[in-house]
Amino acid sequence: MQMNRQELDAAEILVELAIREDVGSGDITTANLIPTGLRKNAELAVKADGVIAGLEVARMVFLHFGQDVNWNPLVEDGDRVRKGDIIVKFEAGYRTLLTGERTALNFLQRMSGIATAAARFQDIVVHTGTRILDTRKTLPGFRLLDKYAVRAGGAFNHRTGLYDMVMIKDNHIAVAGGIANAVKTIRDKIREDVSIEVETRNLREVEEALKAGADIIMLDNMDIATMGKAVKLINGRAKTEASGNMTAEKVAEVAATGVDFISVGALTHSVKALDISQTIFL
Repeated sequence: MQMNRQELDAAEILVELAIREDVGSGDITTANLIPTGLRKNAELAVKADGVIAGLEVARMVFLHFGQDVNWNPLVEDGDRVRKGDIIVKFEAGYRTLLTGERTALNFLQRMSGIATAAARFQDIVVHTGTRILDTRKTLPGFRLLDKYAVRAGGAFNHRTGLYDMVMIKDNHIAVAGGIANAVKTIRDKIREDVSIEVETRNLREVEEALKAGADIIMLDNMDIATMGKAVKLINGRAKTEASGNMTAEKVAEVAATGVDFISVGALTHSVKALDISQTIFL
């Protein structure tokens, strides 16, 4: 799996910011101990089972310090790896390897951690046809990288931001004077190809959203029994999304109700980094 141009552009900006933050005016330890021109071989290895994402971002970091980086990945983004697997072998200036190490690993470990979590959730429901979605609960500035990592793990992206899909929530509904009026008002003002999702909390609201012509109906924080009734009521006339404190222990039962999507904020807001280390051969 490869990053698209928009994601690569976002990564370049973030790499620049990260290096400015970490290296600042210079790596005073490496610059005063390691002679220029010295080159070494290195490898990156995983210390836990997981799914890899962010190899190109890690490469960007090392290239920032020297274009003579011979980068040989042994896996691709989206590949599943086991503890002890070597994922990249590369050669670069010794200074490049030392100065770029932490920043490169920070990106690679976070993105691989997201991909690993996404794979774990999607694996649980894959036999049902339900899709696991991410949310907007991403690290500020990292939205595109976080969502890329979700896809690398085999799960799916919800809307990217506030601009590419309508999401009508309780506060919008209150101001608009009800679900029907909220949907109609927005439908009259947006392009036909923009989807409208409505957040619902009970069966009455589900029925209102259905009659209003919502494309997607969110079943927010409903218990399993109510969710099952909602899916039967909707009966394929709109897509359904279950949301609200979704955990790995809960999603199988939720998927069994027949919902189309389950959104999981924890994929990106509670990231556990995948343990990855760099070894330099002296």
